[in-house]
Amino acid sequence: MPTEDKELFDPLADDSGIEWEPVEGYPDGIYEKVLYMDEDGSHSRILKFEPGVETDEVLNHDFYEEVYVISGGLIDKTLGEVFEAGTYACRTPGMEHGPYETPIGCMTFETRYYEDGN
Repeated sequence: MPTEDKELFDPLADDSGIEWEPVEGYPDGIYEKVLYMDEDGSHSRILKFEPGVETDEVLNHDFYEEVYVISGGLIDKTLGEVFEAGTYACRTPGMEHGPYETPIGCMTFETRYYEDGN
C-alpha cells in the first residue's frame, strides 16, 4: 500500500514522525528517512552518511535513481571525484556507480522509480 499523503512538512525535524533507520545491507553509519514508498518499490528518502563511512561495492539497479546532495559531500572512489552539496545525479537502470567514502559526512535526497511501474 502506498504511503499516505503528506503536505509540506520538514522531514528532518524531530517532530516529523519519521525516524532515522539504519539502511539494510549498507555499512554502519548510513541511515534513511523514507518519505514515500509505493507498492512497486518506488520511493523517496533522505540518506545520511556519518563522517568516515566508506562503501566497497559498485552498485547498479533495475530502476531509475535520482540523487541530490543536500549537505556535506562524498567521494566516488571509482571516478576519484568529490561531489558536494548542490550536486545532482540521474541514473538509468544498469548504470554502475560507487563505491563511496564520506570523510565529512553527507546527506542526500533520493528518488527511485520504475519506467513502466513494474
